[in-house]
Amino acid sequence: MRGINSESIDLIYLDPPFNSKTNYAAPIGSKAAGAEFKDTWTLSDVDNAWLDLIETKYPALNRVIHAAMTNSDKSYLIYMAARLLEMKRILKDTGSIYLHCDTTMSHYLKLVMDAIFGKQNFRNEIVWCYTGPGSPKMRQFNRKHDTLFWYSNGDIWVFNRDDIRIPHKQLNTNRKGAMVAEALTREERDAYLQRGKVPETWWSKFSPVGRIHNERTGYPTQKPLSLLDRIIKASSNKGDVIFDPFCGCATTLVAADRLQREWIGIDISEKAAELVVERIRADQGLFENIINRTDIPKRTDLGDIPRYNAPKNKTQLYGEQSGYCNGCGTHFEKQHLEVDHIIAENVGGTDHIENLQLLCSHCNRVKGERGQEYLISRMNKD
Repeated sequence: MRGINSESIDLIYLDPPFNSKTNYAAPIGSKAAGAEFKDTWTLSDVDNAWLDLIETKYPALNRVIHAAMTNSDKSYLIYMAARLLEMKRILKDTGSIYLHCDTTMSHYLKLVMDAIFGKQNFRNEIVWCYTGPGSPKMRQFNRKHDTLFWYSNGDIWVFNRDDIRIPHKQLNTNRKGAMVAEALTREERDAYLQRGKVPETWWSKFSPVGRIHNERTGYPTQKPLSLLDRIIKASSNKGDVIFDPFCGCATTLVAADRLQREWIGIDISEKAAELVVERIRADQGLFENIINRTDIPKRTDLGDIPRYNAPKNKTQLYGEQSGYCNGCGTHFEKQHLEVDHIIAENVGGTDHIENLQLLCSHCNRVKGERGQEYLISRMNKD
């Protein structure tokens, strides 16, 4: 994501790990065989270092993360916060983001989203509910729903209500139809019924993908195409760019492609990239112009910026840091400080002044080509 231009995405849908304390793997023999991920989190020195960086720039977000009740929860929230901050940067001012989660961490993730996107930009909490068997000895209600948090990135957003209307159930006349305040003529009733209504925030018509034979890939957390179809229709237009940073078995991308949207997907698994090509080829009946890359793209929206160690950068940073090393905190004369990246170049860090700092030669050698979070973790250990 660090290599994606700012304000270039129209809609983000993400179905990230939920901190479920479970290891997932697709069954042998399925289309997704070989895809697996571990959804268990432990707090590390690097996590704490990331939290130090967040504390400096995002104090409200830092307070939310500190509210986590276990180290595992805190580690997970740091992981999500770092990525959601990048998602906000790349999302257009008119864009929307839908975060898919369950009851494991939804209460914390809502606060994280409030801190990053703004409580005023919260649009809906959508409940996707479904049925299924429970244990014969259950001692609580059967947990059969997921939650989606929808936020806009500003006070103007896309909502195509006429593209997602559904049939009315009951009309307040002597005839079957939907509820209205007054009796309608036959013509009014027919027009009203034909138009349908905007769905409520509980969605019960989308079956889990395990029950949809022609969609199943075996991917452990696969979602149904119909669910993504509604989201994409509601919050984007033809030609818009849809982004899924945890694209898995490509459901978001297939739905976007069908609806004539551009799309970008990222996943840690090589198997996911194979499934993208396979599913879209099968869906469209021909090979699409899919670009599969493993390198980090280079941003093109920063204009002409000087090389990171340009003298004017050093002068500006020396004033901003008041002459102190951003690692050990020791004061030095300007000639004894070195310009370095906060986010390393090898993971998408740019030469923009916002990604630069001054370090003493010792701290710069300790950090090497790694990110600032590594240096902070090492300083904390020492």
